[in-house]
Amino acid sequence: MPKSLTTIEIAKKVCPAVITVVVSKDLPKIEGFNMFPFGGGEKIAPKADRQDQKNEPIQLEKTQIGGGSGFIVSKDGYLLTSNHVVSEMTADYTIIITPRLKYPAKVLARDPINDIAVLKIDAKNLPYLELGDSKKIQLGEDVVAIGNALGEFNDTLSAGIISGLSRYITAINGFNLQAENLRGLIQTDAAINPGNSGGPLVNRQGQVIGINTAMVMGAQNIGFAIPVNYAKKDLEEVKRYGKIIVPFLGVKYILISKEMAKMNNLPVEDGALVVRETLGEPPIIKNSPADKAGLQEFDIITSCHGKKITLKNPLASILEKCKVGEEVVLEVLRLGQKLELKAKLTEKI
Repeated sequence: MPKSLTTIEIAKKVCPAVITVVVSKDLPKIEGFNMFPFGGGEKIAPKADRQDQKNEPIQLEKTQIGGGSGFIVSKDGYLLTSNHVVSEMTADYTIIITPRLKYPAKVLARDPINDIAVLKIDAKNLPYLELGDSKKIQLGEDVVAIGNALGEFNDTLSAGIISGLSRYITAINGFNLQAENLRGLIQTDAAINPGNSGGPLVNRQGQVIGINTAMVMGAQNIGFAIPVNYAKKDLEEVKRYGKIIVPFLGVKYILISKEMAKMNNLPVEDGALVVRETLGEPPIIKNSPADKAGLQEFDIITSCHGKKITLKNPLASILEKCKVGEEVVLEVLRLGQKLELKAKLTEKI
């Protein structure tokens, strides 16, 4: 086993490969601000550049709209970060390695289930980090979190321990305010601040064991990281196939909770209720594995592949562990009757 390093040695080894992700977009140029009365007071709103009487186009300017951290995992420019850092599909992404070394980045793949993204920059002979094995993490183990704290303080280190394992949380994305259910997380008391997302959580050997992803607002020293083994799988698939291979069932659903079951008089308190989105398309995609298996709207899928479906073990997480072409058995409740349906998974396009 590699020797244990001091925090100073970890900083020297790891920081050169920790990067800043800058998110920017072409937005209307701000020409100033307007004041207007609202609710008994005054509000300020930006005044965007407008078309004038000559019908000239609106002027756009590159505007930073967000950012986060990440780290290099190969000398030829593969990087890992959090999916929520690069979730804006129409944005441009710039990687800052040093103040003088900046590269445009391409997002090769996004894994929203595990909050992981794989990026690539066109560069060679880069410093990179060794990926450890998150299965070997022990409670109480010393760790160091590194990232661009608050979007201002790059290469910020915070030391702590592994405070908990296999945590489940519902996190709110500060960019689009969407809720994300994350499971299997590493809990640490090493400080994780806004801007740290996507940065590495490393062990005392300087190996990455997690990707910093969330913190509890208002609490002290409660942060979470995605186990690096999830990211290793995604990275391997991107390098081999150019994308993440995701098994596809083809069904829309909502997860059942005790409160939901009580309010809607459902026969079970766990499972996936097959239901369309409001004013949306039917929940069973035509010619999908779910359609061919015979699933119907308002079916309740209680288990998949022998695994019970719950809030902490959703259908998406179970399917993620399956393979394309694999046949899975779905246990279903339909109008009070128990059914067993078989679906052969295809690849999500």
